[in-house]
Amino acid sequence: MVMELSSSPTPLRLHPIIPTWNSLHSVKLPTNPNSSRFILAGFSNHLTSTRRSCCNPVPKRHKIPISIRASTEVGAAGSDRPFGNKVLDLKDACWRFLRPHTIRGTALGSFALVARALVENSNLIKWSLVFKALSGLFALICGNGYIVGINQIYDISIDKVNKPYLPIAAGDLSVSSAWLLVIFFAAAGLLIVGLNFGPFIFSLYTLGLLLGTIYSVPPFRMKRFPVAAFLIIATVRGFLLNFGVYYATRAALGLAFEWSSPVVFITTFVTLFALVIAITKDLPDVEGDRKYQISTFATKLGVRNIAFLGSGILLMNYIVSILAAIYMPQAFRRWLMIPAHMILASSLIYQVKILEQANHTKEAISGFYQFIWNLFYAEYALFPFI
Repeated sequence: MVMELSSSPTPLRLHPIIPTWNSLHSVKLPTNPNSSRFILAGFSNHLTSTRRSCCNPVPKRHKIPISIRASTEVGAAGSDRPFGNKVLDLKDACWRFLRPHTIRGTALGSFALVARALVENSNLIKWSLVFKALSGLFALICGNGYIVGINQIYDISIDKVNKPYLPIAAGDLSVSSAWLLVIFFAAAGLLIVGLNFGPFIFSLYTLGLLLGTIYSVPPFRMKRFPVAAFLIIATVRGFLLNFGVYYATRAALGLAFEWSSPVVFITTFVTLFALVIAITKDLPDVEGDRKYQISTFATKLGVRNIAFLGSGILLMNYIVSILAAIYMPQAFRRWLMIPAHMILASSLIYQVKILEQANHTKEAISGFYQFIWNLFYAEYALFPFI
């Protein structure tokens, strides 16, 4: 809203304090006594209000400098914000566009798998591989950004209900800017992988982008089908990420690919974990999914049942991890793997209890889903040391 302050004074009009005799004399009173009484009362009120107004001093009108008027208009319009603030706003919108919790999962996973490969072959570590490792991490972040970005572009109406804080839904990032970002992510990722990691890893990377595309983009839009949706998420975040990073790291060290027990464990564990993420990610989004007729396990089976199902799969994961440490002492460090997974399993049970006590409110469901991601991060953080 533009506030305009005039700098020109307004002429002051003074009303007569006492009406003249001629003006009173010229008034013709009606013959009806009731009407006469009404008019005389009106004259009395007029005289009273006039007498009161004359007792109050008339405030002085000050001229407002034109510079104040101009600065007010600019500030109200908000069109000339500092360039630095605009850059910060764009940076914040781009960061939210990348979905930071997924970036953290991708980065942690790649660090953990690279660290494991280096621990197993510490004699082959070279400083010349650092740049290659960082370029690979950047390619993974680009792939992640493409997949989550293309999903936001085609889910604007749903996100306005489920996730109004996302930059496109909130109006902080235009659709054309979002398209430029996802095109850049896809092109940069493919270029880096193609130049540095060979045809096999390039084909795996391309497969991941393709699966992320058909998940969100019509006419495929596989996210409409619950089984297809969680299989895509489990494949990309579970198998392709873990197998691809470990394979690429061994290739960079000059080694042929070879499965090890810890890598088999983490690939299986994270693939099942990705299934849990795939079915629980829709828990906070039930309202919007029902409104736009997106079929998910949460809309079909209910929030409570899906929360129990996802927690049950995770508990099974933790139990199997403990059993693997017990029966394969040559492959795993029992002193770390058993108590760590017992603690994580206990914390999961506690969070399910909190969700039940909160009666599955939207805030409690969002907190539970974020806790699932924290468990995901914790497993990758443990992996290099087990």
